[in-house]
Amino acid sequence: MSSVADILTKAKSSASTNPQEAEKLYKQVLASTTASISKDDDHAQDLRDQEIALVKLGELYRDQKNAQGLADIITQSRAFMSSTAKAKTAKLIRTLLDYFNAIPGSQKVQIKTLTDNIAWAKNEKRIFLKHSLETRLAGLQLEARQYGAALALIDTLLTELKRLDDKMILTEVHLLESRVYRGIGNLAKAKAALTSSRTAANSIYCPPTLQAALDLQSGILHAEDKDYTTAYSYFFEAFENMSAQGEEGALGALKYMLLCKVMLNLPEDVNSLLTIKLALKYANMRDVESMRAIARAHQNRNLADFEKALRDYKDELSSDPTIRSHLAALYDTLLEQNLLRIVEPYSVVEIEYVAETVGQERQAVETKLSQMILDKVFYGVLDQGRGCLLVYDEPEADNTYGAAIQTLEQVSKVVESLYVKTVRIG
Repeated sequence: MSSVADILTKAKSSASTNPQEAEKLYKQVLASTTASISKDDDHAQDLRDQEIALVKLGELYRDQKNAQGLADIITQSRAFMSSTAKAKTAKLIRTLLDYFNAIPGSQKVQIKTLTDNIAWAKNEKRIFLKHSLETRLAGLQLEARQYGAALALIDTLLTELKRLDDKMILTEVHLLESRVYRGIGNLAKAKAALTSSRTAANSIYCPPTLQAALDLQSGILHAEDKDYTTAYSYFFEAFENMSAQGEEGALGALKYMLLCKVMLNLPEDVNSLLTIKLALKYANMRDVESMRAIARAHQNRNLADFEKALRDYKDELSSDPTIRSHLAALYDTLLEQNLLRIVEPYSVVEIEYVAETVGQERQAVETKLSQMILDKVFYGVLDQGRGCLLVYDEPEADNTYGAAIQTLEQVSKVVESLYVKTVRIG
């Protein structure tokens, strides 16, 4: 046993300097402990050694960005999982699967690994592990935008979980369902799924991380309804919770808070918000600076600065679908305000001049102006033959028709009153 301990120590010390040697040593430990486990010699110690070797080898592959190597280790760990307690099994496989998060472009390998292990768990009748893996697989399918496959898996999961009455996983799966429906644009079903998730969460102790995820999804759905005040309060709750837990998602929640301030036409609040204690450590990060740039452009009603911010911080502002969609709406509003400011002083103005002033292509400006006329943002006509926009004063409302209707209503009441009196006299 001491020799195995020595091998593990040697492997750990050479992991950073000579990864190939460390890999060879960890595999040596796995081979020797697997053989001795089958002979039942010092069973408990062998299991501990094998668990350490599996985790350390997983870390090694994670650091080397070797997704296939990590997948092979998870498959190899089944021999260990068949010999140990189910709770420890679930913890080990979750730990190894988490290492995939640090490997970019590993989605395909993850999905295949999960599918294989779900089939194994099903054959071994490890129901809890199967449900845990299926939940993770549905989350990966959501990230990969495989919405149909995710919904099909979630429907099957929900049927089984309701029968078992497992409230914890039920909360997670309903939350996933809400996120999938939001991804396909079905907000009604997304809200219904979130309500089901909260209902399940209310009957158990809800861990802070899960509560934060529920608050974050609530904020996202309220923001979709343009209720940015309520959305901000949910994002703030999620941010506080995630910051306390030291989660990476805290930065995302903070960005959503800043987005709400901008969408509420309170861009000046962005800087003051970043002075609160919890937000200070994020204040100088590029993600936060991107929202500052958007807030400045919005405050100055400057379309060119807004476009520059979108270009300069493309990754920070375009990678998140929530931020991307709301900024697109904000850009549209800002373009509308700029166009309105340009055309309002004129009764006739050339479209080419408007396009040059606002710094946009003529076709895009023409389309936007026609939309604004249809939406009655201002009154006018596009004369495409002359390439001009004719701007009219807002027409005064003619109340003659309304007054006539009111008069007729009163006459009708008088006639009905006279008829009632005639009937009584008769």
